[in-house]
Amino acid sequence: MIKILFICHGNICRSPMAEFIMKDLVEKAGMSGRFEIASAATSAEELGNPVYPPARRILAEHGLRCAGKTARQMTRRDYDQWDYLIGMEKYNLRNMQRITGGDPEGKMRLLLSFAGSGGDIEDPWYSGDFAGVYRQIEEGCRALLIFLTEKNN
Repeated sequence: MIKILFICHGNICRSPMAEFIMKDLVEKAGMSGRFEIASAATSAEELGNPVYPPARRILAEHGLRCAGKTARQMTRRDYDQWDYLIGMEKYNLRNMQRITGGDPEGKMRLLLSFAGSGGDIEDPWYSGDFAGVYRQIEEGCRALLIFLTEKNN
């Protein structure tokens, strides 16, 4: 079982989008049983809140449902429970390392690093560009799935 935890600041936009995009990709590839996928926040600002409505809408436009998902904060224990902790931007990585006390096993990466850019995925909470962020996340998730499939075959 490959365990992936996607992480952003509030767990109401980018990381839940990544969670549900990745779940859809592995399901379509017939590999759902090989993965555990979830998402979390580095902050406590949105704890218990559902996925932000514009993020829900863009997921729905692509046939993805996220009903029941509420924001939760990452904990130190997550480092031991997950194989990959995938941040959306460098700011997330810095906070992830602060929460866990470091990354001695090299589990933390930026999502777009799998797509070759290593850049940040902008926060659509501020930009309003949910469609653009969806495309970036989908690109990163597709590349992550290829990476994991090649690594674990």
